[in-house]
Amino acid sequence: MMRIAIVGAGNMGSWLVESLCLDYEVGIYDADRSKLKYFFNSRKFIYLEDIHDFSPDLLINAVSLEHTIPVFRELLPYLPKKCMLADITSVKKGLAEFYQETGHRFVSTHPMFGPTFGDVRNLRNENAILIKESDSEGAAFFRKLYKELNINIYDYSFDEHDQTIAYSLSLPFSSSLVFASCMKEQDAPGTTFRKHNEIAKGLLSEDDYLLSEILMSPYSLEQVENVRDKLNQLIEMIKAGNPGAFNELFEQLRANIGMRTE
Repeated sequence: MMRIAIVGAGNMGSWLVESLCLDYEVGIYDADRSKLKYFFNSRKFIYLEDIHDFSPDLLINAVSLEHTIPVFRELLPYLPKKCMLADITSVKKGLAEFYQETGHRFVSTHPMFGPTFGDVRNLRNENAILIKESDSEGAAFFRKLYKELNINIYDYSFDEHDQTIAYSLSLPFSSSLVFASCMKEQDAPGTTFRKHNEIAKGLLSEDDYLLSEILMSPYSLEQVENVRDKLNQLIEMIKAGNPGAFNELFEQLRANIGMRTE
């Protein structure tokens, strides 16, 4: 039976343990040992030496983005050469070079459904990315897992991934940050306001390093500048006070987001 070691017992690491522990021999490690109490049908690694004794076939690194490569480096002396490395990070910067340096086979993927907004109990029609440069056996492993959970799979290179993420995350991130920066306490907020507020709170509960890395991506600047330009356009339209121009704008925006108009 395939042996899988998972490092990082946060939301995504816990989800991986629960998703894999019935079909594979799974072990979990976290520097915070208190997080290891409640895992079912899995080994708990208290020391890094325990991972060495386990001799995993696959190591899935599920720690925060900031610590992904440092944790890999810390673990390498405890891994057999046969062990394939895997990451689930949302920014892939530096990983291609790191994997080439290690000499280990690797698979890189990005489950795009959490942990803040995704419901890991119901992943139907959620999305995941598999990196094209990944080892074919490792990619097949994650492809099988995602298909069993009805997750849509997209194949991108390392560079294509970061370009896609710059668009799909930096645009809503910057919009939510602008919303949060203009916040003031309201006694009777409406439904729309509350929904935006919940999105902003979810975003700002994410790791600061993750947010800054996504926004500092070389592909993100164009998206943020586009937000600025559209806000400037809106300001000029408000100043002009022309309702007809707004009608044209609203029709264009409906088309942009796929809304049918009669």
